[in-house]
Amino acid sequence: MENDDIEKEIDELIGKTTELTIRDQVKNNPLTREESKAQFVRITEQLGIKHSFDFDEAYDIGLEIRRRNDFRKKINKLQEDITKIPGTSGEAIHKINPVKHTFAGGCYIREIYNPANELIVTKIHKKEHPFFLMKGEMSILTEEGIQHIKAPYQGVTKVGTKRVIYTHEECIFTTVHAINTTSIEEAEEEIACMRYEDLPPGSDALEIMKKINLK
Repeated sequence: MENDDIEKEIDELIGKTTELTIRDQVKNNPLTREESKAQFVRITEQLGIKHSFDFDEAYDIGLEIRRRNDFRKKINKLQEDITKIPGTSGEAIHKINPVKHTFAGGCYIREIYNPANELIVTKIHKKEHPFFLMKGEMSILTEEGIQHIKAPYQGVTKVGTKRVIYTHEECIFTTVHAINTTSIEEAEEEIACMRYEDLPPGSDALEIMKKINLK
């Protein structure tokens, strides 16, 4: 085996061992930011590692990945618990929250009515699109944080967005999607999904973060 190959294998082994050690520590005995930075500097010097990033960049990315993972677990658990309550899924929920479907000029327009004081967990959006709050007032929780909006309001839904919504008043919420079908079933399948794994390849912000090469 050539020296270059041996060095490469040693580097990979050190990297895997260090990664496993850090993961175990994060789970069982997490450090403060200052302690983590001191450990990072110490291990870097001991192993003679040269990084293409600094500690703060790596730490902030790690925090954001953990925050988004935590949000997804909690919102999925919330949705699971809500659907166990009678009348919160299927035809019953559609009667309470009727949707008007319109197709025009290559666009699919959804206008949904939500009664006041309702807690809603949405599907995951697969395509970026504009939305409009035409009537009412609501609070929205997403991976990006909490937002309070009141009609008239317009915004843009990013790919991968899943919302928890609380309606303070009766609301009319409209979304517009560029689409190539006039079938409601096909349109709904194209614009949203139930699992993050079903998002279009390369579109999930969390998966993109996980693949950042921090070496």
